[in-house]
Amino acid sequence: MQKRELVSEIMTHNVFTLNPEDNLTKAEELFERYQIRHLPVVENNKIIGMLSYTDLMRVSCTEAVQKYQTEVDVVLQPIFTVKQVMTENVTFVNSKNTIKHAAQMLSEKKFHALPVVDNGILIGIISTTDLAKELANKY
Repeated sequence: MQKRELVSEIMTHNVFTLNPEDNLTKAEELFERYQIRHLPVVENNKIIGMLSYTDLMRVSCTEAVQKYQTEVDVVLQPIFTVKQVMTENVTFVNSKNTIKHAAQMLSEKKFHALPVVDNGILIGIISTTDLAKELANKY
C-alpha cells in the first residue's frame, strides 16, 4: 500500500442509509439482506448518526436471550426508532484523506467503520473490511 493512497480509492460508494425516524426492523432487514454491519443515519442529506449491528443487538437483547431471539425482536424493535439507538456526533473522514489516516482513526477510536463525508454530504463509508480487502489485494 502506498502512503498517499486515498480513502476514495477503497471506500464503499453505494451506501445504504437510514432516516432517524425509521424503526429498527428496517435496520435489521438492511443488515441481513446486504450482509453489512454499519448504517449511516442521514437527515436532509447530512449525516447525523451511525447505527451498527452491535447497537441493534444491544437493544434487542438477543445475545442474552438466544433461544427467544425471534420473540424479543418482534417485541422490542418496533418500539425504538433509529434516532433513539444510533451513535451521534459521528467521527468521519473525507475522500481526500489517506488510507493510512483512516486506518489510524479506526484503530485509535476502536471503530469498525467511518462515514466518508465531503462538503457535509455522505459519499461513502470505509470499514475495516475495506482495509483488509486492500491489504489482501496488495499482498
